[in-house]
Amino acid sequence: MKIAVVGATGMVGQIMLKVLAERDFPITDLYPVASERSVGKKMEFKGKEYEVIGLQTAVALKPDIALFSAGGETSLEWAPKFAENGTTVIDNSSAWRMDETKKLVIPEINASNLTKEDKIIANPNCSTIQLLMALKPLHDKFKIKRVVVSTYQSITGTGVKAVEQLENEFNGEKGEMAYPYPIHKNALPHCDVFQDNGYTKEEMKLTNETKKILGDDSVLLSATAIRIPVVGGHSEAVNVEFENDFDEAEIRKILSQFPGITVQDNPETNTYPMPIYAEGKDDVFVGRIRRDYSQPNTLNMWVVADNLRKGAATNTVQIAEYLIENKLV
Repeated sequence: MKIAVVGATGMVGQIMLKVLAERDFPITDLYPVASERSVGKKMEFKGKEYEVIGLQTAVALKPDIALFSAGGETSLEWAPKFAENGTTVIDNSSAWRMDETKKLVIPEINASNLTKEDKIIANPNCSTIQLLMALKPLHDKFKIKRVVVSTYQSITGTGVKAVEQLENEFNGEKGEMAYPYPIHKNALPHCDVFQDNGYTKEEMKLTNETKKILGDDSVLLSATAIRIPVVGGHSEAVNVEFENDFDEAEIRKILSQFPGITVQDNPETNTYPMPIYAEGKDDVFVGRIRRDYSQPNTLNMWVVADNLRKGAATNTVQIAEYLIENKLV
């Protein structure tokens, strides 16, 4: 099993390698791939040293699977070249997510749709993944009508420059700005670029990707995405209106039985999800589960996950595991 990690030197690429090692992923040959400026650098994986190679070299080596985390432009240019050479690409960027010919996959939800013919598979947006992990089992039971979600997103979702900006501001030092304003002691209602409709690209990803993954255009979703000075993961305040009524105890039971979900919900002991506890973990954590008394059949909950793990690297690796287990590569 020959595996290429494209963008291996980046923040998500590094976590991908970590997740591959932790899950004892079956690798016979590993190809760390990065841009030309990183070619020749040495990287360690499971006690062995590897040399970073370029994209053209990686294509020629015909890996079985290529895990991409190198940005949309790189993916648009290079994913088809890998695919044409017989490699199955699992891509972390937004490049292929809304392409009607490509599948957008969260393994616990819709991996069963995958076939051998799917040579480019899209990994959803980090905020979408954790949201739908919590919504899918509830949608199956109670049928979602409308979702209103506010996200409180980690700076790690922006990348290493944002982490450096926060560290500089915390230390009172000047440096390169990843955001148009300070992030230390601040909250920016601005994730990704603004669209003509007044929403950001991140907010519209949540709307559009939810419909595609659930395979249900009737689900209405409105999002506000906020960047906060947190490192450990993304948090979401979720308000869901169902067609059918529910019992709170049943909600907790359904969520706790869904693979990849951990319910943390006990107000008496101040037990609820927080990024500080989600960091480094693969589960999606759900708490503050309570009825919305302002209208019928409506629920409030708080959803937290490490955006670099389940929101990116782990979900990608899980897709690859599914492909191998089901002999699709």
